[in-house]
Amino acid sequence: MFSMKRREFIVVLGGAAATWPLAARAQQPAGRVYRVGYLAIASRERALDLIKAFEAGLRRLGYRVGENVVIEYRFADGEMERLPALAAELVRLGVDIIVSGNNVTTVAAMKATTTIPIVMTNGVDPVSAGLVASLARPGGNVTGFSSEPGDEIYGKRLELLKETLPNLSRVGILWNPDFAPNQGRLTSMRKAARALGLTLVPAEAGGLDVLEQAFATMVRERAQAFVVLSEPVLFNYRGQLAVMAVRNRLPAISAVREYAEAGLLLSYGIDLPDQFRRSAVFVDKIFKGAKPGDLPVEQPTKFELVINLKTAKALGLNIPPSLLTRADGVIE
Repeated sequence: MFSMKRREFIVVLGGAAATWPLAARAQQPAGRVYRVGYLAIASRERALDLIKAFEAGLRRLGYRVGENVVIEYRFADGEMERLPALAAELVRLGVDIIVSGNNVTTVAAMKATTTIPIVMTNGVDPVSAGLVASLARPGGNVTGFSSEPGDEIYGKRLELLKETLPNLSRVGILWNPDFAPNQGRLTSMRKAARALGLTLVPAEAGGLDVLEQAFATMVRERAQAFVVLSEPVLFNYRGQLAVMAVRNRLPAISAVREYAEAGLLLSYGIDLPDQFRRSAVFVDKIFKGAKPGDLPVEQPTKFELVINLKTAKALGLNIPPSLLTRADGVIE
């Protein structure tokens, strides 16, 4: 059973927060049918919760899918090499806007068009990644959401692991070297680990075929727990990760609650469906004439701590009461 109580943390914003305007429910101009391209690296099945959240956001703003807005869905089914062709197909269809996920899908969309507006729902360090010129004034045809507020989030995840395991000294880092932002993330993790007196054990995992080897590395190097640097490939295999984590007796933490729901011990980060829901605000503003380059990229304002007690039991762990009382969600 999954119970949720929400708590908001305010962080520095790259721009004004996306809010539901009073006129949100106003009907859209009669006779106009907008066409949205939705580009996802996952399969439809794995992306279903995010699809529902995005469509719910549109409905709240007065759009009716199939009536005054048509959504052209394209799914790569976990095969990143398919993204360029899918993005090009959306451009040929003449969509009014493209909604992308994180950096990988956003880059594919950017390579396919420099004129059609792109709304990213989950960008990682979008300025350094070259997706936008700045958070305040993105320029170009891309805007949307960043998924992380800064380096402090990495230290927070390590702190949560250390609170769960007071004797923690060696932490594995499961990461995909093919995901460009991960190099910077790893640097931030090393800095945070030094401050906490922790030794990191990086283990590369760029696909399902090397996960067993990555876990073998962490076990051989005596990691007591691990952090998942989330990106499309590992997110797609989160169920397999959870099974391997329990099998190897390794508590783990990652960025979004979908990992905890899949069976990892902890997650701390953004409410991913909420960002997909709120991305409809960007879509609405662009439909009404705003230029994406003028709409500030927004950093998250809400973070969730989710604990999977079923996994804790399987690992033989007792979660500290102080951690349980702070949890936003508990899976029992």
